[in-house]
Amino acid sequence: MWREVIFVVAQDRVEAWSDALLECGAVSVQAEDADDGSPDEQALFGEPGEPAPAQGWLRTRLAAMIGDEVDAGRMLADAAAQCGDAPPVSHSLRPVPELDWVRQTQAQFEPIPIGERLWITPSWHLPSGDSAGNRLPIVLDPGLAFGTGSHPTTRMCLEWLDANLAPGATVIDYGCGSGILAIAAARLDAGSVVAIDIDPQAVESTRANAAVNQVSLEAREPGGTPPAPADVVVANILANPLRILAPLLSSLVRPGGWLVLAGLLDRQAEEIAACYPDVALEAWRSLDGWTCLAGRARS
Repeated sequence: MWREVIFVVAQDRVEAWSDALLECGAVSVQAEDADDGSPDEQALFGEPGEPAPAQGWLRTRLAAMIGDEVDAGRMLADAAAQCGDAPPVSHSLRPVPELDWVRQTQAQFEPIPIGERLWITPSWHLPSGDSAGNRLPIVLDPGLAFGTGSHPTTRMCLEWLDANLAPGATVIDYGCGSGILAIAAARLDAGSVVAIDIDPQAVESTRANAAVNQVSLEAREPGGTPPAPADVVVANILANPLRILAPLLSSLVRPGGWLVLAGLLDRQAEEIAACYPDVALEAWRSLDGWTCLAGRARS
């Protein structure tokens, strides 16, 4: 039987307490914002290329996991002595039930119908019989690269492709992650698909996922000869990279072709659209605070 010892420490004492708890019998220590869900909740992570909003939470909730053989009070006293602090004024104990963590993780990922034609499914939920109807299944297991279809930004890009991609169109997926958008384009009868990512692991994930789905595409890192301008360029990344990559992404769209951008918050949409004067970008859809921009390149 496992238990968690839970208490709150100040921002500058998290590392000392975590190290001391592990030395004194805890098998793991989890840190969370003690003000999560309140007006005092703090964001720690900024976008790539931008400084983090904060270096740590003002109040951090530590949850130290211990076995039955460990005395929680004694562990806290020993850890306090080791890090030079007084023991916490109060703490709580919470039992941690035995769980099949593989099954619990898989339960988070259910098949997702997208638009009129697509069906995103993990391999352990493959459609049987008529469960997918006439939809085109895309088999994608969660991995190290971003993109399972559940995030609003990915979903909106998939919905745009489902509603707008013409058969035979050429497509570039810039920042391909898992390859989900590139694979969807191929399943929707794109003429050719190029998937690009700066992360070699994402490129390998895209190739592997394309093979599982039996679609043909080119997955590569940036550099070398750029691909020919495409009918559709989709980039589901983040606002700061979209700002920096504006000249490059604009150049990859043929005159009259479509540029689809996602990974930006509603409040960032107008600023990002202004970075692309050669494309008539407009908000195509908004979902859960995220916006998808789409527009044609000017001739």
